[in-house]
Amino acid sequence: MTKIIFPKPLSKGDKIAVISPAGAVEASQLEQGIEMIKSKGYEPVLGEHLYTKFSNGYNYAGTEQERTKDINWALNNTEISAIWASRGGYGCQHLIQDLDLKNFTKNPKWYIGYSDNTVIQSYLLKKGFASIHGQTIKTSSFGVTEESYELIFDILKGKTPKYSLKSHQFNKEGTTEGELVGGNLALIYALLGTKYSFDFKDKILFIEDIGENFYALDRMIMSLELAGVFNQISGLIVGGMTNMGDEKENKQYEESFDEFAYQLISERISKYDFPVVFGFPNGHIKDNRPLIIGSNLQMKVADKVKIEF
Repeated sequence: MTKIIFPKPLSKGDKIAVISPAGAVEASQLEQGIEMIKSKGYEPVLGEHLYTKFSNGYNYAGTEQERTKDINWALNNTEISAIWASRGGYGCQHLIQDLDLKNFTKNPKWYIGYSDNTVIQSYLLKKGFASIHGQTIKTSSFGVTEESYELIFDILKGKTPKYSLKSHQFNKEGTTEGELVGGNLALIYALLGTKYSFDFKDKILFIEDIGENFYALDRMIMSLELAGVFNQISGLIVGGMTNMGDEKENKQYEESFDEFAYQLISERISKYDFPVVFGFPNGHIKDNRPLIIGSNLQMKVADKVKIEF
């Protein structure tokens, strides 16, 4: 088993790179987040192509070469102590064949993001490095709680979170322990069968998603089953399922934890024995609390749910 390396805690005055590895972003969308980094005593350093726009069937934050240049700069610059993605969207898959960790391996740093950034986090974990699956600098249309960011800064200072949740009707009780893998379901699915896919053996898998038709959600869960993922994992955590199905037909379209989406997942995994937690507050939701990908996790699912890193 690969020993997972955790970046050292940050100190006041340390520099945090802000980059756009995927979708294009407006400066106005990042102002609040960048000011927040400053208010915590850190120095935000903006990637050269943070606000670049390149349209090629999607509005990317620059060409593949420009985005690769920015992420490799952030990974290898010895003056940078953490990397915070401006947003997700689509585009991180373009970068992973050309990522350079030459200096990063000598000076590991936290990579923070979610959604499309799951691809980068899977890559880093394959190389033995933990990362933070948490809120990007750009907040979504539904906003973000203050605690979502505060808990990220806690991790940057070396403090690991503990979570206690209410029970959920679809939970499967039990106790388990394992390394946490996962993130956005669409990207976990997109990496299946590639050398960049997560290793699922004895791991606790986390999944979340947004904007998928119910049949597409079922297709992705079916693919995980056909790939043998559910025969390998020791536990499952299901986070936000938002804007699922048809907006006109689904009364829970705006809800953070879509009940029908949960029902579909629950039915698909009903024959497996591992503990399952539904309703974890992470994903494309307002209360987006960070998870540490690569961290060892203890999970107890009973009348109440306890999750500790």
